[in-house]
Amino acid sequence: MTTKAKIGVLGASGYTGSELVRLLLNHPRVEITLLTADRKAGQNMRDVFGQFAPFNLPQLVAIDGIDWKAAGLDLIFCALPHATTQKVIKALLADVPAMKIVDLSADFRLTDAAAYAKWYGHEHHAPELQPRAVYGLVEVYRDKIKQAQLVANPGCYTSCAQLPLLPLIRAKAIDLDEIVVDAKSGMTGAGRSAKEEMLFSEVSEGFHAYGVGKHRHMAELDQEFSKAAGRDVTVTFTPHLVPMNRGILSTIYVRGVSGKTPEDLHAILSDAYANEQFVHVLPFGQTPQTRHVRGSNMTFIGVAKDRIPGRAIVISVLDNLVKGASGQAVQNMNLLLGYPEATGLEQVALFP
Repeated sequence: MTTKAKIGVLGASGYTGSELVRLLLNHPRVEITLLTADRKAGQNMRDVFGQFAPFNLPQLVAIDGIDWKAAGLDLIFCALPHATTQKVIKALLADVPAMKIVDLSADFRLTDAAAYAKWYGHEHHAPELQPRAVYGLVEVYRDKIKQAQLVANPGCYTSCAQLPLLPLIRAKAIDLDEIVVDAKSGMTGAGRSAKEEMLFSEVSEGFHAYGVGKHRHMAELDQEFSKAAGRDVTVTFTPHLVPMNRGILSTIYVRGVSGKTPEDLHAILSDAYANEQFVHVLPFGQTPQTRHVRGSNMTFIGVAKDRIPGRAIVISVLDNLVKGASGQAVQNMNLLLGYPEATGLEQVALFP
């Protein structure tokens, strides 16, 4: 029998942490041996999330009490808030230097420490670790991820925007100064902490923009688009909160260059993802819906013609908790541990 890898989930009482547990329970090559949740330490996972009632999972423990050497873990997922993550990973690697880590926070996504300080409002607590981190957008950095130790899992909004845009940028097919990303996310993207502005009566029957002109994911988009283009790229990005549980839909407006038509842009994307299991490009003119990817690790992309000549409307959707977070994290884990990339992730979307 193949030995199973021992996995820890730090921050298991949040939405992304619980989603990791859901996915890992069906993974044939891993065993969950550590779950942390400081505020709920001492409780069982079934008491925090009722869906785990039938499963024998480790009791939730506080991070401060863990003996990392004795834990014997092969890999940990870090689903903790930014800033906290830096300190935890720094201490962990001091005790177990070879530990493999997939970080779901924003702490190691930005390669420039000054950019991190600007967008997150404080200095990075572990800048010496940043050069060791590999950005975890699997379809772009697959080969680097396989050789990595610390993977910075991308943000949900950024994954939904990068997957349709990066092939077009690399192909020099669109005007880099006319990219507009109009994105909408479900409520779970805001996390599980109690917030007055997230009460049902505050958000139901409504729909609003937030972080207008200053959302932190802008830095991640600019970094990756600039890298792909070989020059500075600054996109217009506006996020919106929609009163649904899961999903992100990005409506992206672009202009083709050098005579590139919307049909040409569709062909570029179709070719780019022809062999990718978790990115599907719809036939030209068809547009995706969040309900068609809910609960799955899929990203659907559609391209339609704008009424303005030369302009195209690109629409992408994903589940913010799966491909936008925990599912992509499991993809990264599979690469780090040498497993087939799709292992544990082949579930079809839930509909209706």
